[in-house]
Amino acid sequence: MTSPALTALDTVRLSIDCMGGDHGPSVTLPACRAFLAAHPHAELILVGRADALAEAASWPRCRVVPATEVVEMDDPVEVALRRKKDSSLRVALSQVKPGAEGLRAAADVCVSAGNTGALMAVARYLLKTVDGIDRPAIATVMPNIRDGFTTVLDLGANVDSTPEHLLQFAVMGSALVSAVEGKSDPTVGLLNIGEEAIKGSEVIKRAAQLLRAAGERGDINFHGNVEGNDIFKGTTDVVVCDGFVGNVTLKSAEGMASLIVSLIKQEFSRSLFTKALAVIAMPVLKAFKARADHRRYNGAALLGLRGLVFKSHGSADAFSFEQALNRAYDAARNRLLDRVHDQIHETLRSQPAAAASSEPPADAGDALAA
Repeated sequence: MTSPALTALDTVRLSIDCMGGDHGPSVTLPACRAFLAAHPHAELILVGRADALAEAASWPRCRVVPATEVVEMDDPVEVALRRKKDSSLRVALSQVKPGAEGLRAAADVCVSAGNTGALMAVARYLLKTVDGIDRPAIATVMPNIRDGFTTVLDLGANVDSTPEHLLQFAVMGSALVSAVEGKSDPTVGLLNIGEEAIKGSEVIKRAAQLLRAAGERGDINFHGNVEGNDIFKGTTDVVVCDGFVGNVTLKSAEGMASLIVSLIKQEFSRSLFTKALAVIAMPVLKAFKARADHRRYNGAALLGLRGLVFKSHGSADAFSFEQALNRAYDAARNRLLDRVHDQIHETLRSQPAAAASSEPPADAGDALAA
């Protein structure tokens, strides 16, 4: 890899698209300030309109890089790619582009809450994909009943995926869990409508064959098919699916978490008696709300690029955006980019030639860089 190995004592530099998302600097700047206070070995490169970032100019371990344009949440991908070449999104991404002759990039990781399609397309155009990766994937964590997390990918970058793509997602997801959570041999499940090998579409059946073969070679630790409820059971460390299914699963889970919290509030508000019970149960209710709060799990990795990029929810508040910064910091500090590259290289080297994808590189202007 071109990027030097990072250790726990190295300074980690984050490039922040401060103008992205629904709220822009009113959210990103407070989050960045809180993050700096909690991470003495971090430095920030804040990208955006100079007037909007004026208050951060004097912050320690912080540098402001001006950008005159903003990619709006409803901007078409073509606008972000071809017209807004001085957008905060594009300038922030350029900070993680590897330097010449193996020199370290200006930043180790980029974080943006901006337009997902634009972020993926511009990132793919500027950074390119790792050798052996046809399509980048979006990965994030979801809580499970084992008091841990399940990493799920893809969450929307690719609405249609081949079996070979799903194998690549499995390898990248395994590398992510190994790097960030320290698990040397994370288990991988393939999301399906049943655990039986005969179930699922032809794409899923073929993907299961590829994943099983990769598991037999020792490239991944393949558990087998899993169902949607296995994500929350913690049956496997990684769950692989295409972007359409993954995005629906993520949004459904977030909606269900919000529904459960709302229903509990309604039930405890029905009478004076239930309100009194709520006071008694308050410590438990607060703990439950914290565990079910989807804001704690904000920050999705764009895996497969030659630069480390994290996507925050566009609607994130300051607390949620800070969680995305924390996740990005941990990934950079634990050399996620190097680990993905190494694991992909080993997997592709050992798998049969017939299983390798022959897909030509997609055009950088595709709607989701798919």
